[in-house]
Amino acid sequence: MTNLFKLPATAALMAVAWLAGCGKPADSATGGGAPMPAAKPAWRLAVIPKGTTHVFWKSVEAGARQAAQELGVEVVWKGPVKENDRAQQIAMVEQFVSEGVSGIVLAPLDDSALRRPVAAAMARGIPVVIFDSALKGEAGKDFVSLVATNNRQGGVLGGERLAKLLDGKGRVVLLRYQEGSASTMEREAGFLEALARHPGITVTVDNRYAGATAGDAKGAAMEMLDQIREADGIFCPNESSTFGMLLALRQINRAGKVKFVGFDTSPQLVDALDKGEIQALVAQDPARMGYEGVKTLVRRLKGEAVPPAVDTGVLLVDRENLDTPPIRKLLGIPH
Repeated sequence: MTNLFKLPATAALMAVAWLAGCGKPADSATGGGAPMPAAKPAWRLAVIPKGTTHVFWKSVEAGARQAAQELGVEVVWKGPVKENDRAQQIAMVEQFVSEGVSGIVLAPLDDSALRRPVAAAMARGIPVVIFDSALKGEAGKDFVSLVATNNRQGGVLGGERLAKLLDGKGRVVLLRYQEGSASTMEREAGFLEALARHPGITVTVDNRYAGATAGDAKGAAMEMLDQIREADGIFCPNESSTFGMLLALRQINRAGKVKFVGFDTSPQLVDALDKGEIQALVAQDPARMGYEGVKTLVRRLKGEAVPPAVDTGVLLVDRENLDTPPIRKLLGIPH
């Protein structure tokens, strides 16, 4: 996904030059000698995602770096390779606290396990903005703010669309993501909440977990082939679980034959949507999430009031609206 907030290259270079020189010409007293070195950014911020391999996180990084460029701060992007390495993410938070960064923007892998290192950062006067996935605690006290999709609403959107695709009846499989991930747990809860309003639909599987990668998700799907072959509908709550399920459906020749609603919008998933292998995708705005996460932290560092929550939006994408301007903009597709 392309960065929705990107400045033209020339404008970016002009902005950097202005920041370095405060918009003033060279001092004539120096005889027009060597230019002054660029000023060091006032603040150094750590942005720690859940992982670094999924397309989603690359879009978040683009948004975070754009905000840093606009605001004249330094961003250090560092996260676990896999989205199940809680210990590594905790160590990263602790490392940045010991280095004395100005602030941290964190997508916690676990809503409980990351509470202690976040509390330690806040106690050291290092503000922490939580993004993407909630942390247990109180915004404004235990952390600065939560910048995220309304994940429960995203799950509701997915559930209502699948119910509509099934005409309110049939057997449904839910492949969950992984325990402790607050964002996907909210999506799963919203999905089940929506289906509960349709008594003709039976959820035949709701206790299986995909794991951290698409490969793990495909393996989990292949372990419940009987239920998948009998299913009329399937829901998965994030990029890797959706793609892993898609790979499994392709392998057993069920892609396009079962109603499938997923979450997130990588190029592979959008291509599958266009081909009819997926009927709908719940779309977040990861570039905006990264942008607003950094922006919110900088506002706090400046002493400004910030809201306890920033909703970065959620949309449902299908073949009917895939070519509309709002969806093309979200997906980074040229007009």
